[in-house]
Amino acid sequence: MRRRVGQAAGAATLAVATAVLLAGCFGGAPTPSDSARPSPDASAPPTSVTPLVLQPDASADDNLPYFDQVNAAVIAANGAAGGRDFIDALIAGGFDRAAMAVTSDETTLGEPADSIQFAVAFNGACLVGQYGPKSDGYQSAVRPALGNGGCLVGQTRPIDW
Repeated sequence: MRRRVGQAAGAATLAVATAVLLAGCFGGAPTPSDSARPSPDASAPPTSVTPLVLQPDASADDNLPYFDQVNAAVIAANGAAGGRDFIDALIAGGFDRAAMAVTSDETTLGEPADSIQFAVAFNGACLVGQYGPKSDGYQSAVRPALGNGGCLVGQTRPIDW
């Protein structure tokens, strides 16, 4: 009797181990074709064979990928980029300087800001970017313009260079 219990326990253990192994093979483990596909990264700007261009008559939503492309190039060139770096690149990319806003690179105590925000008012909406260590790197979004037509709440610095 004792031998049968031992055999039954051994068989049950083997069945469970086999089920676990098979679940690993068929239950969502990557297949060679799955692993060949890159997983999407929500924080990375979209890639394209043809470089994106500013579409002045299109919506802010339509231009967000281009906004991201310009800002990604700034970050690639200088991981410690500040507000002026982003503004200069956006101007060079064709965005209107008069429609831009940027926060300070420093706190009121003279310390480096945890993140900076920069924005472009664009066809009734706002392309808003944020970059810094406390914002998990680069983030962007299209947001409605504020009641005053601006894009950023709070104190911004003059773009007078």
